[in-house]
Amino acid sequence: MSIPATRLHELAEYLASEEASETRHEFYRGRVYAMAGASPDHVSIATYLAAALVSRLRGSDCRVFSTDLRVRTGPDGLYCYPDVGVVCCEPVYADDAPSTLTNPRVLIEVLSNSTAAYDSTTKYAFYTAIPSLAEYLLVAQDRAVVKQHVRQADGSWKVAVYVGLGAGVEFTSLGVTVPMSEIYEAVTLPTDYPQPAGDAG
Repeated sequence: MSIPATRLHELAEYLASEEASETRHEFYRGRVYAMAGASPDHVSIATYLAAALVSRLRGSDCRVFSTDLRVRTGPDGLYCYPDVGVVCCEPVYADDAPSTLTNPRVLIEVLSNSTAAYDSTTKYAFYTAIPSLAEYLLVAQDRAVVKQHVRQADGSWKVAVYVGLGAGVEFTSLGVTVPMSEIYEAVTLPTDYPQPAGDAG
């Protein structure tokens, strides 16, 4: 995220400006934050992951969406654009922002050097506060590592880490598994780094 504007914006003003803007922005309590452009590897990983989910969820009541769909994390929460998401059953859109989804089941962010800390902490707190959310995934783009947070029956979050192209990411709330080799199919990963034991970001 960039440094916010110096003045506060009304939500209606933000939504109107987004319609006319070629650059996407996040919005939180009157502050507008420009989103940095994504690298080719970032785009490829998000695209291939979305395609893998589409092929496995076809015929179900779940729909996959990409970074062009805005999500609101709560009535007074963050308005943002996840890299990939899944909504199941009937989509529910915000009354004050008709093109903004409020009930995703799965949200996914592809990490970059400039966003990894934000996606792993601040955005994690926003996303996991969404009542409908069952899974939040952080996908590294410089190594084959995916960190998955899964909501448990008691409301806590269990973490699973998938490492290496031979692993498969199990989307427990969707009942599907996506091989890591599909997620990273279009990316050339470096071979001179040690495989980490735990953290994706």
